Amino acid sequence: MTAILKQKILDVCNQKIAQKGINVGLSFYAFFKNKNDNPELLMEAATWWIKTHQLNHFEKAVKIKNMLEK
Repeated sequence: MTAILKQKILDVCNQKIAQKGINVGLSFYAFFKNKNDNPELLMEAATWWIKTHQLNHFEKAVKIKNMLEK
């Protein structure tokens, strides 16, 4: 995973947790705007989420954050 994507995911997780609490769930789409302005980064996130870790569509932001901080 690139440093850019890792930081983007951590930022979004931190923001969502701060806004909605530790039980907030999200999908990898949460890391992108509603338009596909960076398809390479989107595919990198999808590959990490779906292929590499076989995560469910929605996961707890805390879980994702912990995975990246290890």
